[in-house]
Formats: sequence, C-alpha cells, structure tokens
Amino acid sequence: MKPIKAGVIGLGIGEQHLIGYQAIPGVTVQAVCDIDPAKLAEVADRHGIADRHTDYRRVVEHPDIDVVSICSHDDAHAEQAIAAFRASKHVMLEKPVALERADAAALLRAQQDSGRFITSNLILRRSPRFQELKRQIASGEFGEIVAIEGDYVHNILSKITQGWRGRMAFYCVTYGGGIHLIDLMRWLIDREVVEVCGMGNKILTRDSAYKFDDMIVNLLRFEGGAVGKTMSIFGPQRTKFHALNVYGTKQTFVNDLPRAKRFDGDEERNEHVVSTPYPGIEKGDLLPGFVEGIRAGREPLVGARDIFRVMDICFAAWESVAAGRTVRVSYSI
Repeated sequence: MKPIKAGVIGLGIGEQHLIGYQAIPGVTVQAVCDIDPAKLAEVADRHGIADRHTDYRRVVEHPDIDVVSICSHDDAHAEQAIAAFRASKHVMLEKPVALERADAAALLRAQQDSGRFITSNLILRRSPRFQELKRQIASGEFGEIVAIEGDYVHNILSKITQGWRGRMAFYCVTYGGGIHLIDLMRWLIDREVVEVCGMGNKILTRDSAYKFDDMIVNLLRFEGGAVGKTMSIFGPQRTKFHALNVYGTKQTFVNDLPRAKRFDGDEERNEHVVSTPYPGIEKGDLLPGFVEGIRAGREPLVGARDIFRVMDICFAAWESVAAGRTVRVSYSI
C-alpha cells in the first residue's frame, strides 16, 4: 500500500478532512494551513501537526505532499486548486469549486493538463438511503421517472449575514447548498439537465447587508423529459433536511425523518416504510475512496465530469434567476 501524504488548507470544515485522512491506513497529514493564526494553532495542536502555515502556497508546493484538501473560503477555491494542479497534486476541493465560469474553465484546464485527480465533497452520494434508491431506480422498480424534487433546507442564515460568505463580492445559495441536491438528482436518475428556469427572493435577509437572494427555486428539465425542482433556502424554521421526492410511473419515493416512504398506489396498503439510514454520512466519507483511487490510478466516485457538469448547471441556474428567463445548460466537459 503506497504511503500518501496529505495537506489541508482551511481548518473550519477542513478539520474534518484532517480527521478523515488520519483515519486512513498509510495516510499522513504532512501540513496544514489557515489564514487565521489562532485557528491554525488550535487545530494543529489538537491533532499533532507540526508543519503549519498561513500561506497556502507552502502546502501546495510542498515536494512531499501527494494530495491537498482545499477547504478555504469559496472565492479562494479556484486559485488554490489551480496552483495545486500546477504543482502536480491530487485535489479534494470543497464545493463550489468556482464562483465564475471563467475560473471554472481555467480550473478544468489545469486539472486536465496535470493528469491528477479531482474530487469534491458532494457527500449525499454516500448516504445509504440514497444509494439504495439509486439501485432501485436503475433496476426499473420506479418505472420511468416523471418528476423529481430535491431541496436544500438548512437554517444557517447567520453564515451569510455575519460570516465570510456575506462579505464576498458574490455569493449564491444554490452554489453553496442546492448544489448537493442538483448533483444527487442527476446521479439518481442518470440524466443530464438541459435547461433551467428560476427565481428567488431575499425576504429573510432584507434588513441585513447581505446583497443576494437567500432563497432560490429552479425548475430543471432533464434529458428524456423528466422535470425537476430544487429549492435552496438558508433560513427555514425547521431542522436541516435534504428533501427529496421521486415520482415514477410505477413507484414514488418521499424522503422524511426518521424514515422515508415508498408508494406503489394511492391506498394505505400501498405505503411502505424505508428505514435505511439517512443521512448516515460524515464529512470525510469520500476521502477513503479518493485515496484508494489515487493509489489505483482510478477516477473517484465524484470525478471531474460530475464536478464541472453540476457547476455548469449551477451557473445556468443563477443566470436564469438574474435574467428572469429560461437558460439552456452549456456543458464544459
């Protein structure tokens, strides 16, 4: 088993990446980085990491490091990941991988030119409940998919009214939250989105300095005709939840807590409980497979094609909201 040395940039959510790497046999966290010296010292001390930096270049250019997790602020992702690929590192990049089409294009070129792997933390694919659902859809149990709904429902308004997200020149709740459900829906039904139409509002943050919509809804048309809906809302009065409804010609799936439901008719006897664990995942659950893929020279579960295609959908979704019209999705890969 080839030893792997990792670096982690950004020690907010990045601390979970650090923990994830340390739990993988044969993987050592060589160096960590954070722009906040106090956070850097606190996390590095807690996990016994001596090699620590406030400049990300010291990590991506480290000659002994094989893979870098980039968990910095969203507007730093593309620059740091491009630098890592130019230094021949494999990259785990938190979503969104870029905020602008031009940055995403530059990142894709750097990744392709490097011959190294990229993955992103689109973690819902690892949920046992959703993995089971994908197998059932693929086997034909649901028949033809007619409609699918996936909503990111999370009361984290302070992250955009008080945190660094709200201080960025641009932020989009679809990129930061809804991307998880968009990726999940296209993965579940194995169809690409061809056009989107959306609208939003900022009722929840209208008395704050935050400048962008805090709630966005998009309609998605998939290849083959299925229609999807996704809502990203950062201030709902309820617990965090990944709402998912799948409507097929044979069955319907409705996600719920603590159990989901499947229906094969409209009578009481047609309702079936789904107790498969949800969410059943941790932030670092994609890392073991990523490291295994690096060792085997194999594309990860969430690879370049999926990462850049879901970003293309997100870009079109925001363009639709901004322009007030339906937008065709143009794919970069």
